[in-house]
Amino acid sequence: MTMINHCVRRDFLKQAGLGALGAAVFPRLGKSAAAPVPGSEKNSAQPNIVFIYADDLGYGDVSCYGATKISTPHVDRLASQGLRFLNAHATSATCTPSRYALMTGEYPWRKEGTHILPGDASLIIQPGRTTLPAVLKRAGYTTGAIGKWHLGLGAGNLDWNGEIKPGPLEIGFDYCFLIPATGDRVPCVFVENHRVAGLDPRDPLQVSYDHPIGQEPTGEQHPELLKMHPSHGHDQTIVNGISRIGYMSGGKAAWWHDEDIAATLTQRAIRFIEQSQTPSGAASIAPFFLYLATHDIHVPRVPHQRFAGRSGLGPRGDAILQFDWTVGEILQTLERLQLAERTLVILSSDNGPVVDDGYKDQAVEKLNGHKPAGPLRGGKYSAFDAGTRVPFILRWPGRIPPGTTPALVSQVDLVASLAALTGQTLAADAAPDSFNMLPALLGEKPVGREYLVEHANTLGLIQGSWKYIKPHAGPPVSKFTHVETGMALQPQLYDLAADLGEKHNVAAQHPELVKELAAKLEAVCASPRSRP
Repeated sequence: MTMINHCVRRDFLKQAGLGALGAAVFPRLGKSAAAPVPGSEKNSAQPNIVFIYADDLGYGDVSCYGATKISTPHVDRLASQGLRFLNAHATSATCTPSRYALMTGEYPWRKEGTHILPGDASLIIQPGRTTLPAVLKRAGYTTGAIGKWHLGLGAGNLDWNGEIKPGPLEIGFDYCFLIPATGDRVPCVFVENHRVAGLDPRDPLQVSYDHPIGQEPTGEQHPELLKMHPSHGHDQTIVNGISRIGYMSGGKAAWWHDEDIAATLTQRAIRFIEQSQTPSGAASIAPFFLYLATHDIHVPRVPHQRFAGRSGLGPRGDAILQFDWTVGEILQTLERLQLAERTLVILSSDNGPVVDDGYKDQAVEKLNGHKPAGPLRGGKYSAFDAGTRVPFILRWPGRIPPGTTPALVSQVDLVASLAALTGQTLAADAAPDSFNMLPALLGEKPVGREYLVEHANTLGLIQGSWKYIKPHAGPPVSKFTHVETGMALQPQLYDLAADLGEKHNVAAQHPELVKELAAKLEAVCASPRSRP
C-alpha cells in the first residue's frame, strides 16, 4: 500500500483551501496569532474544547482500533496520548439524528422530523432550548461550528440569497462556516454565519427538492457529463461532474469544488483557533469550543489529488487518509500555539461505516480485506452494533490518563458532562437523556452508563453485556447499501461479552431477560426523559 507524506500543511491549504470560490470569499476571521498571549494560560480556568466529528467513520476504519490495511498516524497519536473508548456510541445509525442528540442531549426518536433531512429543511432545534454550544457559551466560551451541519436552516421557505436564519448562531454558536446538509445534497455551497459564502447577487441561487429548476443538466439525463456515476439515486443536478440529490440553479460563483472541501474546512478551523487567541480589548482570553464536523468519509468521496490513489483502498480509503490529515493539522495548530496542554480534544464519528452509499466509486471492489466495522456486525443504517459503536477518543494532557476504557458512554451524554466540567447544573427540563459521564470521560472510573438506547430503523437497548433489539418488520439486508439492517420479526438478544459480532441470537435461551430488557426499553420510550 502506498502511503502519502502527511507533512503537507500550508502549501495544501493555500493551493486547495480556497478552491474555485476565490480568496475574496474567505476574509480573515481576525489577526492570526503565532503564539499565545503571555499569561493567557492562567487566565483560562476551563480547557479549550475541540470536537472533531467524522462522517461515516467506522469502528475498524482507523489503525488504533485495529485497521491493518490503512494507517492513520495522526488519529493514532491522539489515541496514544489520550483515552480510547471501546464501547462508545453515537445515538443513531445515521447522521441527522446523531447530530441532533449531540447538540440537544435528547434521544432523536423522541422528536418528529429528526430523520435524514433534505438540504432545504428548516432548523430542527428550537432556538432558546439548552444545547451543547449554549451550555459552553454560558460558561464563557467562544463557540464555533465548522463543517457539515445537516440539522436544517431557516424556518421554512428559505431564501438562499438573503439572511439564512435561524441556524447555528441562534442555538449557541458565535460563528459558523457550514456545509448546509451533505456533500451529495444540494445546495452545494458554504454558508458563513447568515449568508451563502461568495454568492454573486447578480446570479441568485435557487434550490428545490420538488421539481427541476433552471437549465442545469442532471445525472439522469446527461450521464456523459459525469466523472462519478451514481449506483442508486443521486441523479439530479450535476455539480463538479457529480450528480446530487435535489435541484439547484444559479449562484455558480459560490459552488464548492469537492476536492477542496477538506482543506477549506481545515483552514477555517485553524483560523478560528488562531483568532480565539487574539483578544480585542479584552483583559483575558476566553476558552473556545470548536465543533469541526468534517465531510470525510461521506459520499461523494472525492479526495484532493494529494490523497487520491494513496491508500490502495479506493476513494473511501483515500478519504480516510484525508480525514487523518485534518486531525494532524488541528493537533499541529494546538501545539504551534502552545495550546495542547490546556485543550480537551474529542474525536468521534456520527455513525458507523457504509461502503456503497450511492456512487460507483470502487469502494467495494477495492476493500482489499479492510473491515470498516472491525469485529462488529452491520454498519450505517443498521441496528447491529456497528451502526452506533464508533471511535471515541479524548485527550487532555495532564488531566486524562492515556489508555483504553470499557466504559459504556453515548454522545448524548456530552451536554450534561461538559456542563459538569464547566461547573453548571442543568435545568430539570434540559437535555432529557444526557447523563453526566464526566468521571468516565476523564478516565477516573472505568464504568459508564448502566444502559443506553441505540436507534436505527428499530430500537435496541444495551445493558451491561446484553444487547436487545426490538422486533421490527423489514428487509434483513438493504437492497441499496447491502448492509445488514438488524431488523427481524422476532426479538433478538446478544451477549456482547462472548459474541461481540452479534452472530448468535440467544433470545430463546433467555426469555425472562428478553422480557426485562423489552420492558426497560418501553419504559424509557414512554417517559419524556431518562436523565436522573
